[in-house]
Formats: sequence, C-alpha cells, structure tokens
Amino acid sequence: MAHTLAHGFADPVHEGQAVFRAAMEALSRPGRIRPLATTLAPPAPLIPELAALALALTDADTPVWLDAPLRAEPAVAAFLRFHTGAPLVDAPDRAAFALIADPARCPAFAAFAQGTPAYPDSSATLILAVETLSDSAGPAFAGPGIRGTAHLDAGPLPADWAWRWAANHAAFPLGLDLLFVAPARLAGLPRSARPVAPEAMPCT
Repeated sequence: MAHTLAHGFADPVHEGQAVFRAAMEALSRPGRIRPLATTLAPPAPLIPELAALALALTDADTPVWLDAPLRAEPAVAAFLRFHTGAPLVDAPDRAAFALIADPARCPAFAAFAQGTPAYPDSSATLILAVETLSDSAGPAFAGPGIRGTAHLDAGPLPADWAWRWAANHAAFPLGLDLLFVAPARLAGLPRSARPVAPEAMPCT
C-alpha cells in the first residue's frame, strides 16, 4: 500500500493560474481550441489534462463528482484529495465540478445541479476527457464570445448529445457549462452557446 503519490504541479501558483486562465478563456470563447500543456502524471484513467483542470479549478469548497471509471481506481481519489482538498461526493447533483473519463456514458444532464433563478452560478461544470477534439468541423454554435458561428466536434459523446445540448441552452441562464480536454488541448462550451441548425447557417 505504500505507493508514492503522483506529484501535483511543480509550481502550484503559476501553473494553477495558467490552467485557470486557459479554462476561463475557453468558456469565454466557445468552440475555440486552446493549448493545455502539463507535466502531470496522475493515476489512470485520470488523464493529465483532466488532472490539471481539477487541480486548478477545485479546492476544499468545491465538491467534485467522479464518473464510474474514475471512482473505480482508489488512487484517483487519493490524488485529488491530497492535491486539491476537494470533497468527493457520491451524487452528481451535489457536485460543483464533475470529472468524466468516459464521456460516451455521461449521465443525463438533469442528474447534475442546474442552478436556481436566484443563483444560476450554483450549477455544475462538467469536464470531459474526449479522444477527438476539433474546431474545424462538427456542430455549429452561436452566442456570446462567438463571431458569427463556431464549430466544435468532440467525441465520443452520448447518442443524444445534440438533444441534450439544445435542452441545456434552452434553460439559460440555468444549465451546465462544459469543458472538453484531449491530449494537450482544451475547449469550452458554456450554457450560453446556442446550437445552430444547418439550415440556419449562413452560406459561404
């Protein structure tokens, strides 16, 4: 049992600030992929980019929910507790952040905290580790932070993903914000991003 705990940020202040800024910029410029470099080597299936966002965004005041693959590996919980102090919760609707290593089996959005009319910012942010991430193809979105339309293609995702996102946006200002991570890359999709039907897109 005496295994060495995987290291956190070498420079917690500066690295944490850099990752935090990258996440905020990703959410303020939906669909635009940004670099996310990290030297973290967390226990699998927690990929380095997912770990970097967890270390930068969570603390003792931000409850975190882990999906089934992450919960199945005790070293993941030990890593997150040691480096963030964040409480790990069993129910997704109690979490401020959800870390999802298997996005194709992401629970229904309704399972997560949606916020309230008085406190819409009390909703959850989902951080999904995807295999593919591209801003040159995929569904189109419009809204704040987007000039014209932006595309974002991520996968694998649940089969009903398009319906989920349309319903999530329709609940604005309530609803979830999403961050997608892939090797060395990051993109954001806030609840304000409106899905654009192909027939509604301008011709080029």
